[in-house]
Amino acid sequence: MKKTVALLVFIVTFCSVSNAQRYAVIDTKYILEKLKDYKDADKKIQQTAEQWQKELDDMQAELDKMYKNYDAEQYMLTDELKKKREAELFNKEKDVRELQKKRFGYEGDLFKERQRLVKPIQDKVFNAIQKLAVSKGWDFVLDKSEGITVIFADPKLDKSDDVLRELRVNGN
Repeated sequence: MKKTVALLVFIVTFCSVSNAQRYAVIDTKYILEKLKDYKDADKKIQQTAEQWQKELDDMQAELDKMYKNYDAEQYMLTDELKKKREAELFNKEKDVRELQKKRFGYEGDLFKERQRLVKPIQDKVFNAIQKLAVSKGWDFVLDKSEGITVIFADPKLDKSDDVLRELRVNGN
């Protein structure tokens, strides 16, 4: 009986050890920051965003000037001219809001530009991670960069440099 129990304990222990899940921790932010393509894309996105922001700032300055002029002149304007100026102000304000939404809003031009430039790089990193996960037999890959919180990760589990080697990035 004791031998049977001992054998059963050994089998259960062996099965649980052999079925242990293997996992790795990576930092996609760290990986992306090491990629020249990503740095170039990010720089281009920043330049585009600055250009669009300047365009919006110029429109806002023009609108502010229109409001200032209206405030100064409104007492000398006829009711008809007041209504005309107020309509112009309303339309200009609407144009500023629409351009801001078009450029920086949800799924706006900046979002689309980021998707166009960054998504292929992210896909390349994802494919490298997937290839490594399959070849190394990892069951789970956790990303410790933005989004998912990892309270603690043993540095030996961090496979970010392995992903960079898979991508053939120099400096590691």
